[in-house]
Amino acid sequence: MLTAFARAFRTPDLRKKILFTLFMILVFRVGSILPTPNVNVKVLKDTANAAKQSNTSLYGLVDLFSGGALLKLSVFALGIMPYITASIILQLLTVVIPRLEALKKEGQAGTTKITQYTRYLTVGLAILQGTGIVAMASTGQLFQGVSGSGDILYDKGIFPIITMVICMVAGTTVIMWLGELVTDRGVGNGMSILIFTQVVAVFPSQFWAIYKSKNGFVFTIVVLVGLAIMAGVVFVEQAQRRIPVQYAKRMVGRRMYGGTSTYIPLKVNQAGIIPIIFASSLLYLPVLATQLWPNAKWLQKVQPYLQQDNAWHMVIFFAFIIFFTYFYVAITFNPTEVADNMKKYGGFIPGIRPGRPTAEYLDFVLTRITTPGAVYLGLVSLIPMVALAILGASQDFPFGGTSILIVVGVGLDTVKQIESQLQQRNYEGFLR
Repeated sequence: MLTAFARAFRTPDLRKKILFTLFMILVFRVGSILPTPNVNVKVLKDTANAAKQSNTSLYGLVDLFSGGALLKLSVFALGIMPYITASIILQLLTVVIPRLEALKKEGQAGTTKITQYTRYLTVGLAILQGTGIVAMASTGQLFQGVSGSGDILYDKGIFPIITMVICMVAGTTVIMWLGELVTDRGVGNGMSILIFTQVVAVFPSQFWAIYKSKNGFVFTIVVLVGLAIMAGVVFVEQAQRRIPVQYAKRMVGRRMYGGTSTYIPLKVNQAGIIPIIFASSLLYLPVLATQLWPNAKWLQKVQPYLQQDNAWHMVIFFAFIIFFTYFYVAITFNPTEVADNMKKYGGFIPGIRPGRPTAEYLDFVLTRITTPGAVYLGLVSLIPMVALAILGASQDFPFGGTSILIVVGVGLDTVKQIESQLQQRNYEGFLR
């Protein structure tokens, strides 16, 4: 692998792409630590540290996708989360809105139009999220239950707050631009690489926090367990069921087409990390309700069950992930459409009749392999909560949940991108 990496740097155009990607990552990290105007950096740092120690921060998922920039109220505080949310919303709307479904089937032109809609929706979501975060910072509710040493904002007037929101929204648009630059001029998968960068950026501080709060033996155990988890995640992420497909020969004019064999790859984890995001967002609603109506008695009774180390919270979270995994796979993979396309181009699964029997067979196989994939997602997501019960701080456990899935998934995709370019030049790839 190191030899292949050296060969990649010796290839001029590939070296240029890698260096350009690294430069974009550097620019991205600079924006993540650049504070927004009107922020008292010293007070914000003290309050954020107190929130981490008391485990009262309720914005773990958003802060994860911002690489810790949210708790710093930096220019890139919103991170990539508005874009992810917009992409998920457009993907779900494609199933229920005929116009979007038609655009999806138009090829490159339709995809470009959907991408444009995603950008507009990202800006709208960034305005909402930025306004909410700045408003909560001005009222002292950003770090619920933590008493700071002063006001986080210097001026709570309407114009300074509007300026902060504009800076955060502009930061989100710049992140989208950086991601597209990495996709066009870098190694590809621009948005995924930026998400990977944000997740990995908090790893050193998490390792250091474990080393300081615990002894060296616990730190070593955490690293070994993390490597074992990573190996298991790599194994499952690469696992797939290959459905063989045979295409019959047919004459088009004077040429013979078809007669080839291929396969349909059905991944065990067909849904990715989307079910975890859905489940986390849904479980956040009761927490948000306790903030809006702190005097409600029924919310006070429910609040103990919302803690991450509570057994009922883990069970409900696991059940939500199972449900959303089946839900997301059902709306993103249409066996009937796949079967119709195969029949249209003369393809068939050996031993299965084309048309409806093929759709039923694909649905049967997909349902069976989704079960272990859903259980796998649920178990990986529970790792930080179990770490909270054992180590006492899930915030300082880097291997688990959404973070490890992002690191492994994006890492494998990026390696495959570089490997494919090396193979075009008759070089041995990373994974050989």
